[in-house]
Amino acid sequence: MKKLELEKLSNQYYVRKMEDADVQIIYDFCKGNTQYYQYCGKDISVEIIENDIHITPPGIPSAQKYYVGFFDGETLVAILDLIDGYPKEDDVFIGFFMMNSSMQGKNVGTKIMDGVLNYLQSMGYTMCQLGIDKDNPQANHFWKKNGFQIVREVEQEEGTILVAEKRLAG
Repeated sequence: MKKLELEKLSNQYYVRKMEDADVQIIYDFCKGNTQYYQYCGKDISVEIIENDIHITPPGIPSAQKYYVGFFDGETLVAILDLIDGYPKEDDVFIGFFMMNSSMQGKNVGTKIMDGVLNYLQSMGYTMCQLGIDKDNPQANHFWKKNGFQIVREVEQEEGTILVAEKRLAG
């Protein structure tokens, strides 16, 4: 496990870990992104956010989880949930990425991901993985545009998840 320096995830935005005290800010932010919740099969709730801030894959300690916000002044621009060293030591897994709905379609998300992935590559990570709701055209387009390739489909109760990955180095 590597120790990530959050400020290096972006050279444009202030990045900080989101805490329990931020649940209302996150909830208000997520409420503005109805499309995501339409496709993932869940309704947004404070309880879901409280859980998402802390949940990790089985066997992964909370120290490897980075649930962070990207801020422009007081404005929350994006939220990223990153798991360090998962599923393998030199991999990272994006559990969640959401843009401020007023900034979608303006290349802001791509610039944020470029900064995140370049920093992770500089830290020696070789692969980034994530899951995409198969039926969400906006998410599919975004991740493919950012160089992620679908490697398999996983059936879940809420629907089909596309597992995608992008090689960072090696």
